[in-house]
Amino acid sequence: MVNSQDDVSTASNGAPDSLSVVSKAWNDMIDNENETLRERVAELEKKVLDYGDEVVCLRSTLADVLRRLNQLESLRSYNQNVGIKNGGVVRSQSAQAANNFNSLHKEAVRYRPVVDANNRDPVRRVLSYTPSTLPQRRAVHYQSTGSLHSDSPSSSSVSPVPTSPSPSTTPTSILKSPSTNTNLHTAKRWSSTGDFNNVPANVNTAPPSSMRDASYNEDDGSLRMYIRGRPVVLLAPSDVAENYNISKVAPPPQSKLKLDWVYGYRGKDCRSNLFLLPTGEIVYFVAAVAILYNVEEQSQRHYLGHTDDIKCLTIHPNKMLIATGQTAGHDAREGRPHVRIWNSVSLVTVSVIGIGEFDRSICCLSFSKSDGGTLLCAVDEANDHNISVWEWQRGDKGHKVTETKCSVDTVIACEFHPIDRNVIVTCGKSHINFWTLDAGGTLYKRQGIFEGNRDRPKYVTCLAFTQTGETLSGDSNGNVVVWQRGSNTIAKIVRNVHEGSIFTICVSKEGSIITGGGKDGRLFQFDSNLQPTGYEARIAEHLGGIRTVSEGRGSQLLVGSTRNCILIGSLSTGFSPAVLGHTDELWALCAHPTTAQFLTAGFDKIVQLWDSLSHTVVWSKDIAEQAQSACFSPDGSILIIGCVSGRWIVMDSETREPYFVHNDGVEPIQVIKFSPDGKCLALGSRDNFVYVFQVSGDYRKYSRVGRCAGHSSFITHLDWSGDSQYIRSNSGDYEILFWNASTCRQIPQTSQMRDVVWASNSCVLSFPTIGIWPDDADGTDVNACERSHSARLLATADDFGKVKLYAYPCSQPKSLCHTYSAHSSHVTNVAFLHDDTRLISTGGKDMSVMQWQVV
Repeated sequence: MVNSQDDVSTASNGAPDSLSVVSKAWNDMIDNENETLRERVAELEKKVLDYGDEVVCLRSTLADVLRRLNQLESLRSYNQNVGIKNGGVVRSQSAQAANNFNSLHKEAVRYRPVVDANNRDPVRRVLSYTPSTLPQRRAVHYQSTGSLHSDSPSSSSVSPVPTSPSPSTTPTSILKSPSTNTNLHTAKRWSSTGDFNNVPANVNTAPPSSMRDASYNEDDGSLRMYIRGRPVVLLAPSDVAENYNISKVAPPPQSKLKLDWVYGYRGKDCRSNLFLLPTGEIVYFVAAVAILYNVEEQSQRHYLGHTDDIKCLTIHPNKMLIATGQTAGHDAREGRPHVRIWNSVSLVTVSVIGIGEFDRSICCLSFSKSDGGTLLCAVDEANDHNISVWEWQRGDKGHKVTETKCSVDTVIACEFHPIDRNVIVTCGKSHINFWTLDAGGTLYKRQGIFEGNRDRPKYVTCLAFTQTGETLSGDSNGNVVVWQRGSNTIAKIVRNVHEGSIFTICVSKEGSIITGGGKDGRLFQFDSNLQPTGYEARIAEHLGGIRTVSEGRGSQLLVGSTRNCILIGSLSTGFSPAVLGHTDELWALCAHPTTAQFLTAGFDKIVQLWDSLSHTVVWSKDIAEQAQSACFSPDGSILIIGCVSGRWIVMDSETREPYFVHNDGVEPIQVIKFSPDGKCLALGSRDNFVYVFQVSGDYRKYSRVGRCAGHSSFITHLDWSGDSQYIRSNSGDYEILFWNASTCRQIPQTSQMRDVVWASNSCVLSFPTIGIWPDDADGTDVNACERSHSARLLATADDFGKVKLYAYPCSQPKSLCHTYSAHSSHVTNVAFLHDDTRLISTGGKDMSVMQWQVV
């Protein structure tokens, strides 16, 4: 063997370095062998995955057979005993058992654990990504301990345990016998959700279907609850197990929530919804809340009478009353579309009209102006877009004067004429209509006449009226059209005012006309004769196009944008944003660990840091990725954003500078959490894995420890233990599994984890969160929960637009709570601020952020 000194001397003397040539050849040969080996390993891994999927399918089928046999035997045994005890006829009992078995067979087929990737969507609704085409690793990667879906026999995603022992002659009892020569003696674990050999005699043997069927086993301190008919077994802590009473009713907490601030504005798909009130407040809406915002005093008031999305808003001529119309909601009874008329000073509801009269949602509203606002016109988004006129002050529910079909095409705007009595103008797709209400209560329609195909727009997008009574309309061609008063013919056309559609026209008190472009984001001012005055402005491109314009104080204008922002300013001085919002579903939410700030992100690819005290956006950043989750480092210096694509971004929370981007899988990162000591990071993915990383370098360096494999569905929530040693996680098929964080190995003996102290309680399936599940819960009702830092309160976000506040721990199936409505869509997340003085909630389709004060 040649030493290194000889190599150096040979090279320095200029002699041929034959050793380097040999070494190079040797390295090339090793590289070729390594490449060949890698290809073989990859091929073997693929085969293993294919075989693993087949094994899972076989196990699932076998588990179904065993479950059905156990259920049949238990029902037969139970019914025979009942028949003999009561002196009944055994034959009839057997017939009844057969009927019960048939129904159980159907339920078993319905609730059987499904391993298809297409069914991994019930909890977190991520619809904006392409599902992975890679092989799904649903087989167990470690040595199986008998569970179909995990390494643990305590998995909560499998079928109910038999309610009575099977006779010794049945196949099930043979399979349970340890003396058999087959490995199928572990089949008992396949049909169990815990280490429980016996079931108490008082357990109901009827098919369980809801939280009403929850039962508690005093022998081992375990509670069995059911979600969609599938059992979830949770172990009570040792200090609770001895005196636990499942029938006890837990009272609601002494603390309550009060809506403190609403972030956001609905300008993306709604029009004419921004006005200045005599009180100095601007009124607008988002979700199910009408907001009265005083910009100078930085204060908000909220009208909370609606039960679902507000779609339109109009102001009474007296400038005090406001009418708002809502869409059809979740609840068939309470969520029916209707119109609410309320006082903007006292926030008292004056009248509620149209309950049971509208089909879908009210898209347009207008008070009559020439008669002092005695009539209210409403357009329903039914198939024929029905238009109705109401005497809203008549009776408790108002009186409908008339109703007729408006148009089979979309109706965008509806306005009473400000001077001509009983004249209504509507517009929308390819039409503008002039309506007259006669003394007998009948509406007569005249359709606006466009001269030639060139002038006929695809959409007539907005309406306004000049001070002399002419009707102004803007259209999708960028033209402003003047319609003769009392006629359905065109008097004048100003062409190509904007590039693209004109979404709004505002006529000021002085008679000037301001138009807003929905595509170009420009504002142009004209005099009363539609001659340009030379004043114009353009809002920043990232704020969107102009959705609506109305007069503010003095020469100020209020501008609502298509990207859910409100701006205040003038054509001469420019515009600055007063309200910012998101434009797509929100899922990511995290509170700053030391300050009164929080962060939101969603499918609009925008990350925003908010200050809860000043109610402003500290910074906003476009990350060019749809965001699903977020987390601050323990000191708040680093921010991690989990994306729908499987990437996660590490960035500085102050400078917004991204340090680097990691990629784990190709499916959304559902949840991210640092360990309490800050030395580890856990990420739960939609690919069924929990990834664990070691953290160093002031939270800037991450090295993977491993991944926790064992869940049979996507990860929804996770928590770290207080000592940073363990992780617990929930999945989409109602599992709760435990992991050793340092080895990424599952802990199958769940009894070892019953007394572990957890640093947080974000898992919706855990013993302290039993009470958050309603009867007949389907597993997707509760999207998120969060424990306060004081461990006294528990907040939840559900699919019905509700934010609920419970006392913590919420370990009684019957737990009372305070329920709050403001969101109109599914509430996606909740988070307490660092001092527990406020709670933040985010909406899904309503794209709103609600700040609640804890009082």
